[in-house]
Amino acid sequence: ISSQVYTPMAATMIGGMTPPLGIALATWLFSNRFTAEERGTAGAAGVLGLSFVTEGAIPYAARDPLRTIPALILGSAVAGAISMAAGVELKVPHGGVFVLPIPNAVTHLGIYLLALLAGVAVTAVALRILKKPVTAAA
Repeated sequence: ISSQVYTPMAATMIGGMTPPLGIALATWLFSNRFTAEERGTAGAAGVLGLSFVTEGAIPYAARDPLRTIPALILGSAVAGAISMAAGVELKVPHGGVFVLPIPNAVTHLGIYLLALLAGVAVTAVALRILKKPVTAAA
């Protein structure tokens, strides 16, 4: 940002919002892939994702890293790639979706939001594909 190169910041923030938001969506759409506890904390993960607090994804990744982490990487890569390809610039270092209404904070806002939705959807679908259904004991 201090070099006045703003496209990497946009890709960084969207890549950090995607994992917890994708997990939250996956727990709602594909609930049989998650424990009751994971489904119960999905709302908090979603709020953290909206705020660009990627750490909301850590408990999920820690429980099943070999299946969860690749899904998170894939969704973030898609979102970041779309953001970079569109030349989206973000002039603030943090804040998630809450900074998007600030005038001149982000360029190409519509494409940026589409990139976020695409990354979240890819994450959720990848989790559906990669994670096994939870047994009744879990």
